[in-house]
Amino acid sequence: MAHFQSDKDAIPTPLVDVPILHDTQSKEYVNEKTAVDSSSYDVVGEKFDTAYDKGSSVEDGLEERKKGLTYVNGEPVVTSGQDVSDFLIDIRDDGDPALTFRSLFLGTVFAGLGAALCQIYIFKPVQVSVSTVFLLLLIYSLGNAWAVALPRASWVHGTRFARFERLIHFINPGPFGIKEHVIASLVASTAAGGSTAVNNFAVQRLYYDTNVHATTAILATFSTACFGYGLVGLLRPLTVYPSEMVYWTNLPTVSTFQALHFSGEQNHKRVKLFWIAFTIMFVYEIFPSYIFPLLNGFSIICLATQKAPAGAVDVITNLFGGSDGNEGLGFLSLGFDWQYITSTSMSLPLYQQANSWVGLCFCYVVVMAIYYSNAWSSLSFPMLSTSLFAQNGTRYPQKAVFGPTFTLNETALHEIGLPALTGSNAWSNLTQNLAIGALIAHTVLFWGPYAVQSFKQARTGTQPDRHWKVMQKYHEAPWYWYAALLVLAFVAGLIVVLKGETTLPVWAYIIALLLGGFITPFSTLLFARAGNGIATNQLMKMVAGALNPGKPVANLYFSMWSHDVISTSIGLAGDLKMGQYLKIPPRAMFLTQLWGTILGAAINYVVMVSVVDAQREILLDPIGTNVWSGQVPQSLNSAAVTWSLAKELYGPHGPYLIVPLALLIGIVPTTIQWLVRKRWTHIGPLAIDSISLPIIYSYSANLTAGVNSTVFSSVLVGIASQVWLRRYHPGWYKKYNYVLGGALDGGAQVMIFILSFAVFGASGDGHPFPTWWGNPGQGNVDYCNGNGALD
Repeated sequence: MAHFQSDKDAIPTPLVDVPILHDTQSKEYVNEKTAVDSSSYDVVGEKFDTAYDKGSSVEDGLEERKKGLTYVNGEPVVTSGQDVSDFLIDIRDDGDPALTFRSLFLGTVFAGLGAALCQIYIFKPVQVSVSTVFLLLLIYSLGNAWAVALPRASWVHGTRFARFERLIHFINPGPFGIKEHVIASLVASTAAGGSTAVNNFAVQRLYYDTNVHATTAILATFSTACFGYGLVGLLRPLTVYPSEMVYWTNLPTVSTFQALHFSGEQNHKRVKLFWIAFTIMFVYEIFPSYIFPLLNGFSIICLATQKAPAGAVDVITNLFGGSDGNEGLGFLSLGFDWQYITSTSMSLPLYQQANSWVGLCFCYVVVMAIYYSNAWSSLSFPMLSTSLFAQNGTRYPQKAVFGPTFTLNETALHEIGLPALTGSNAWSNLTQNLAIGALIAHTVLFWGPYAVQSFKQARTGTQPDRHWKVMQKYHEAPWYWYAALLVLAFVAGLIVVLKGETTLPVWAYIIALLLGGFITPFSTLLFARAGNGIATNQLMKMVAGALNPGKPVANLYFSMWSHDVISTSIGLAGDLKMGQYLKIPPRAMFLTQLWGTILGAAINYVVMVSVVDAQREILLDPIGTNVWSGQVPQSLNSAAVTWSLAKELYGPHGPYLIVPLALLIGIVPTTIQWLVRKRWTHIGPLAIDSISLPIIYSYSANLTAGVNSTVFSSVLVGIASQVWLRRYHPGWYKKYNYVLGGALDGGAQVMIFILSFAVFGASGDGHPFPTWWGNPGQGNVDYCNGNGALD
């Protein structure tokens, strides 16, 4: 396999004024890497122009931009994507090889680990993405060991073994450089990004007793992922190239890569901090997750009110409890389990977090109000659950209603009655539609001119982002590669529709892809700019219910080829941005993500089968435990079933009519906001366009399922990072904030992976820690024991 090499003269000179400064690699290092073949080739064997030099244009305007910034102790305060591009991420490119045998081999091996861990978290009470930092650390250690332990080409140069020189260089091209490291890590993280399509197969396995064939599952997963990737490639000028497209949660990963590979005193300190924090968190994580789970939800109010009257304890549990799955809202509860806190709040911009805090405040008030006002008959069901219930409060017998053909039996429905949602679940569905309507309106009204400008800049080659400019010496992956991928993905999906257990007609499959393709740029723009997206699953299931009434499994697959395409696109777009930051040749990125997608499709399916078979009863339980939860498949199934009964439940005479109407309602406030913005840019100190109603709506239902005891801790971490450190200690923030976050994530997730298979029962029986005060054997972990927790 050919790999990229370049002459050292092509290495761009770092900007003098960038806060993160590094020395270029030594002459000896570059010469060793190019000892066998000093010609310059990219990943497909085509020469690129080593004389290309954007040095002057990269610096253009940087001094002018500095004048408009706020400085503290001589350091600029980072607030925007432009600031991130200019002052946080180094533009250094050493021209080292990227796509090699070593990088692909390591990526393939760790893709299995990452995909397995991703699937495990799907069945956890809190949904956490697999930290790329966790994967890159393991790859970094093994990659360096590979470089040191295996023979190098220079060892046999000029000897009788010189004929093996190229083979040895192919296996071990020398020191383990940053680009090889990134390629291997992105293969692993692409697989670890998971495919929400696999969740549909878990639903079929749990609720419909259908063991989807592995070939069907892998083809379907490959189809959704590759269709999403094809869309990402066509949308690169809009969602990847510009500076404001940051993908904030990737910054800890980017900082860690550069800290590990770039030399200099400053990076030495960052690496030292990284390993200290990683080790401490690795050791500490065993306490809140296994030995001392009370640390996951420490509530003074719960501890102080254990002897209160039963009715009062129920209310206290609903509001202040939250350490166990679907226990309560976790108000003022402190969680000390980093696997649930994560570095997300250290990465997301203050703009996003401030809007999310407003949404959380609404959530506390609205969910309690819905429950105790008995809206949607809420008092007949648990306050928090994503399951379906019969009108008497028992679990809904959906198998009797839909039968072995997965199609509605009208007679059985008449006898059993309509299913019901908990009030919190109905509110969650409503806010998702509000957020989707607001997202479309916000993107068109506030970001429409930006979108037009981005495509013009890409066409004319005038994109001002300095990282994009440095990347212009590499051959771009042409648009028709991505178009071909779209065709391939379409054919794979068509095979599944025709041969698999989907009950989805071909015409509905095509509509699903078109709908997903339409929504993708809206969701990706929000995620890139603000750091989080909007759940579009509700919209897709609503459309599916209208097109395929009485067919819940068809609803699942329609959503898979619409919503899942969107979620996959967002993850892959973020990886492309990481490639731009770290100067990975675009064609190497294309092959890397494609290979990682294929691996993830197979591995996710295998792990899903293992967990579902081992923990079936817990996953079917509406409450779950603090270790395992079926809230994701439950929610998917609930939406599929209820939307397959759209006419009865969401029609003019149905109990949930307001849910589909929310899609249109969500457009109105955002339109009013835009009209106000045309007249007044600020109201007092508040900028009108800093209000993001899609984010507020989304977080207004953020506490309606799962473990909520760590939410308040996440808010405190966000304030400490994005308010205190960023504003008052910008130098420390730029040097260490993202590296620290990545280290904490990595340490926690390494330990969780070990514990999941060693004691949590990911592949069989679990081994709980002995009960004691910090790990009560009965009731909820935080001692909020209302709602029959001690029964």
